[in-house]
Amino acid sequence: MKNYKLEKSEEEWKEQLSPEQYRILRQKGTEAPHTGKYNMHFEQGEYKCAGCGEKLFDSNSKFDSGCGWPSFDEAIEGKVEYVQDRTFGMIRTEILCSNCGGHLGHVFDDGPTETGQRYCVNSASIDFKK
Repeated sequence: MKNYKLEKSEEEWKEQLSPEQYRILRQKGTEAPHTGKYNMHFEQGEYKCAGCGEKLFDSNSKFDSGCGWPSFDEAIEGKVEYVQDRTFGMIRTEILCSNCGGHLGHVFDDGPTETGQRYCVNSASIDFKK
């Protein structure tokens, strides 16, 4: 298991995070599509990891993909870790906060912008700051 800059015990994570945030960030869960508070959120600002506060995405990279989760076409360099995910009979690329290892979602190569990327992120895994 990888060591991250920010390490906490499972009990510490449970105390800090809501049950939904814990399920997603620490247990690799997924929120239901079209339910997250940041899905159709387009204010100017930055999106940070809900677990550790690390800045992950800039609002300029956010777009409406129609997939039901907040979508970004790029992450801030060095802030997201990429891990092959072979669960549910698929091969996908899981995205994690590189500071605390929190599960954010997945990245796909079907984005509509010049990056070609669609970072599909759970709202519960991020916080927004204007």
